Amino acid sequence: MPRSERSPLLLAGLLATAGVSHFVTPRPFDATIPSALPGSPRAWTYASGAVELALAAGVALPRTRRAAALATAAFFVGVFPANVQMAVDWRHRPTPFRAAALARLPLQVPLVLWARGVAKGGEGRS
Repeated sequence: MPRSERSPLLLAGLLATAGVSHFVTPRPFDATIPSALPGSPRAWTYASGAVELALAAGVALPRTRRAAALATAAFFVGVFPANVQMAVDWRHRPTPFRAAALARLPLQVPLVLWARGVAKGGEGRS
Protein backbone atom coordinates (compact mmCIF):
# COMPACT_ATOMS: atom_id res chain seq x y z
CA MET A 1 0.00 0.00 0.00
CA PRO A 2 1.49 3.36 -1.01
CA ARG A 3 2.28 5.87 1.71
CA SER A 4 -0.46 8.22 0.49
CA GLU A 5 -3.06 5.47 1.04
CA ARG A 6 -1.68 4.51 4.47
CA SER A 7 -1.57 8.03 5.84
CA PRO A 8 -5.35 8.48 6.33
CA LEU A 9 -5.63 5.04 7.91
CA LEU A 10 -2.76 5.76 10.27
CA LEU A 11 -4.37 9.07 11.24
CA ALA A 12 -7.69 7.29 11.79
CA GLY A 13 -5.88 4.70 13.93
CA LEU A 14 -4.24 7.39 16.03
CA LEU A 15 -7.59 9.12 16.56
CA ALA A 16 -9.36 5.86 17.40
CA THR A 17 -6.66 4.86 19.88
CA ALA A 18 -6.81 8.25 21.58
CA GLY A 19 -10.62 8.17 21.61
CA VAL A 20 -10.78 4.74 23.21
CA SER A 21 -8.17 5.81 25.77
CA HIS A 22 -10.45 8.62 26.92
CA PHE A 23 -13.01 6.00 27.97
CA VAL A 24 -10.68 3.27 29.22
CA THR A 25 -8.41 5.53 31.34
CA PRO A 26 -10.19 8.89 31.68
CA ARG A 27 -8.42 10.16 34.79
CA PRO A 28 -5.22 11.42 33.06
CA PHE A 29 -7.36 13.25 30.50
CA ASP A 30 -9.54 14.78 33.22
CA ALA A 31 -6.42 16.38 34.66
CA THR A 32 -5.72 18.24 31.41
CA ILE A 33 -9.12 19.91 31.14
CA PRO A 34 -8.74 23.66 31.76
CA SER A 35 -10.67 24.70 34.86
CA ALA A 36 -12.16 27.64 32.94
CA LEU A 37 -14.41 25.25 31.00
CA PRO A 38 -17.91 24.79 32.43
CA GLY A 39 -19.05 21.39 33.64
CA SER A 40 -17.10 18.46 34.93
CA PRO A 41 -13.71 17.47 33.52
CA ARG A 42 -15.01 13.90 33.03
CA ALA A 43 -17.78 15.15 30.73
CA TRP A 44 -15.19 16.97 28.61
CA THR A 45 -12.97 13.88 28.60
CA TYR A 46 -15.79 11.68 27.35
CA ALA A 47 -16.93 14.29 24.84
CA SER A 48 -13.46 14.69 23.36
CA GLY A 49 -13.06 10.90 23.22
CA ALA A 50 -16.34 10.59 21.35
CA VAL A 51 -15.26 13.33 18.94
CA GLU A 52 -11.98 11.52 18.30
CA LEU A 53 -13.84 8.29 17.56
CA ALA A 54 -16.19 10.08 15.16
CA LEU A 55 -13.25 11.80 13.45
CA ALA A 56 -11.46 8.46 13.15
CA ALA A 57 -14.46 6.95 11.39
CA GLY A 58 -14.76 9.96 9.10
CA VAL A 59 -11.08 9.95 8.16
CA ALA A 60 -11.14 6.19 7.51
CA LEU A 61 -13.96 6.46 4.98
CA PRO A 62 -12.96 7.94 1.60
CA ARG A 63 -16.37 9.56 1.12
CA THR A 64 -16.06 11.66 4.31
CA ARG A 65 -12.27 11.84 4.53
CA ARG A 66 -11.75 15.43 3.38
CA ALA A 67 -14.31 16.98 5.71
CA ALA A 68 -13.27 14.77 8.62
CA ALA A 69 -9.58 15.50 8.10
CA LEU A 70 -10.27 19.25 8.10
CA ALA A 71 -12.33 18.82 11.25
CA THR A 72 -9.46 16.82 12.72
CA ALA A 73 -7.02 19.66 12.02
CA ALA A 74 -9.41 22.05 13.78
CA PHE A 75 -9.80 19.60 16.66
CA PHE A 76 -6.02 19.40 17.10
CA VAL A 77 -5.91 23.19 17.31
CA GLY A 78 -8.86 23.20 19.70
CA VAL A 79 -7.33 20.77 22.20
CA PHE A 80 -4.08 22.73 22.36
CA PRO A 81 -5.22 24.56 25.54
CA ALA A 82 -5.46 21.17 27.29
CA ASN A 83 -1.85 20.49 26.36
CA VAL A 84 -0.85 23.89 27.73
CA GLN A 85 -2.79 23.13 30.93
CA MET A 86 -0.95 19.84 31.26
CA ALA A 87 2.44 21.55 30.84
CA VAL A 88 1.51 24.11 33.51
CA ASP A 89 0.17 21.51 35.92
CA TRP A 90 3.16 19.22 35.49
CA ARG A 91 5.85 21.88 35.94
CA HIS A 92 6.74 20.51 39.40
CA ARG A 93 6.71 16.83 38.44
CA PRO A 94 9.89 14.85 37.87
CA THR A 95 11.89 15.77 34.78
CA PRO A 96 10.65 12.96 32.50
CA PHE A 97 7.01 13.95 33.11
CA ARG A 98 7.74 17.65 32.61
CA ALA A 99 9.62 16.86 29.42
CA ALA A 100 6.73 14.78 28.08
CA ALA A 101 4.22 17.52 28.85
CA LEU A 102 6.37 20.16 27.17
CA ALA A 103 7.10 17.93 24.16
CA ARG A 104 3.37 17.64 23.45
CA LEU A 105 3.11 21.36 22.73
CA PRO A 106 5.12 21.51 19.48
CA LEU A 107 3.81 18.08 18.40
CA GLN A 108 0.43 19.67 17.70
CA VAL A 109 1.92 21.37 14.63
CA PRO A 110 2.80 18.17 12.73
CA LEU A 111 -0.56 16.67 13.73
CA VAL A 112 -2.40 19.66 12.25
CA LEU A 113 -0.26 19.50 9.10
CA TRP A 114 -0.82 15.74 8.81
CA ALA A 115 -4.59 16.17 9.01
CA ARG A 116 -4.47 18.98 6.43
CA GLY A 117 -2.36 16.78 4.15
CA VAL A 118 -4.90 13.99 4.43
CA ALA A 119 -7.68 16.47 3.63
CA LYS A 120 -5.86 17.57 0.50
CA GLY A 121 -5.43 13.96 -0.55
CA GLY A 122 -1.68 14.28 -0.31
CA GLU A 123 0.67 12.11 1.64
CA GLY A 124 0.53 14.17 4.77
CA ARG A 125 2.75 12.70 7.47
CA SER A 126 2.81 9.00 8.14
